[in-house]
Formats: sequence, C-alpha cells, structure tokens
Amino acid sequence: MKDVQSERDTRNLPINKVGINQLSFPISVLDRSGKPQHTIARINMYVDLPHHYRGTHMSRFIEVISRHNINLKQEGLDQILKDMRKTFNCETSHLELEFPYFIYKKAPVSKIESPMEYICRVEAKLGKSEKLELIIEVDVPVHSLCPCSKEISSEGAHNQRGVMKIRVIASKMVWFEELIDIAEKSASAPLFTLLKREDEKYITEMAYQNPRFVEDAARDVVTLLNQDNRILWYSVEVTNFESIHNHNAYAYIEKENKNAR
Repeated sequence: MKDVQSERDTRNLPINKVGINQLSFPISVLDRSGKPQHTIARINMYVDLPHHYRGTHMSRFIEVISRHNINLKQEGLDQILKDMRKTFNCETSHLELEFPYFIYKKAPVSKIESPMEYICRVEAKLGKSEKLELIIEVDVPVHSLCPCSKEISSEGAHNQRGVMKIRVIASKMVWFEELIDIAEKSASAPLFTLLKREDEKYITEMAYQNPRFVEDAARDVVTLLNQDNRILWYSVEVTNFESIHNHNAYAYIEKENKNAR
C-alpha cells in the first residue's frame, strides 16, 4: 500500500513536535515505601519531524508504548524514549504523562484513614545528547485563610481552597510525597477526603492560627525547595479560589536552586 506519510514535502518546514496526545493508558507508580500503585495516565508522545517528510506514522506511537510496561522508573522512561527515536529515526522524543495519585491520610484527631487524590505529571525528553531530561510536577490542593481578613474582622476570617503546583528538575530521585509534604506544610492547613466533626474543628482552628496569602505560600514552598540540594530548578504556582471575591488570587516563582549539587 502507498505510504503517504513518507511522501516528500517541499515547504521546507520542520516540525518540532508531532505525535499523539490524550491517550489513556494503564501505568504503575512506585510510592515512597516502594509499593506499586496502579493508575490510568493521559499520555502525550511526540517526536520531531524533518522538513522533507510530509507526515509521521501515528500508529507506531501506540506500537511503541504497547511494547513497554510503564512503571515510571527513570530507566523505564529512558527505554521508551530510545525506542521512539529508533522507531521514528528522529533526533528528539518526548513522553508526557498525567495521572491521579493517591495517598492514604489519617484525619488529625479521629485518625480515620481515607485516600487523598493528587494530580501528578511527568515530562521526559531525550535528544541527541542521550541525556534524559525529566520534569516532575504535582498539584496539591490546600486550605488557606486570608491574613488581611483575620486582621480586620472581629469574628472569623474568610477561607478558601487552593492549589499549589510544584515543578522540579532534580539530579536524583524526588518522590511525589516529598513535594506534597512541602506544599501542605506551606499552606494554612492540609486537606483531607474524610473528616469527622472533631477533625473539622482541628483543621478550622489550625488554619485560623496559620493565615497565608498566596505570596506567603509560594515563598514558603521555595524556602523549603532551596534546602534540597537534589533540586536543580523549580517553579511554584499557587492559586487560591477566593471565597468572597469573583476572581482567584495567584502567585508564581521560577528559578534555579543555587544550593543544588
């Protein structure tokens, strides 16, 4: 049959990324204790396309990913990216995964345990240098209480849920749990899936004693990231879904870690 994708293109325009995205695929993720967690990822797979090719072979992306059991180990990602480069005879391959990750957390007073969901992402890239480039990301839902509202109000203060998005490039393995811990320590209070009344009282009072602007939360996260010499680069994005305003509050910090080794 005629191979239309391999026809010559005369427009002299290479494409940086071409491929498939939003593919649902089962994967396995190791937690900090070394136990596997099975989940479903949304996967993006891209390669570069030279200017002289009209198109790429989309079915081959599925063939590549089907040859591998994705377990999110660095060597596993490296093998997939090398397979993509070989299959497509390209210079650069990209693999991106987004998936729900669950941690079983005990409520602060009742100690009832329930699963808490976090959205995690991994971006992996392999180019001509043969060096794996890896970005780890996690979205952490948190509780914040407004310092200004507390200061000017005689009774109470307004609260909101927010999300802290942390992205890192590291020289060694950094667990999702480590980034989640950093985010929750930097908020007014952590969130839980299941709370009894005694837990709600504890969390409410905890947040009241620990008010945080988005600026405070972003700076606190960065302060903790700077203490980790494995982390070479990071970005921190904090969004509060305001409870008494018709807009969100937002803060963002991106920089290299001067303490990295």
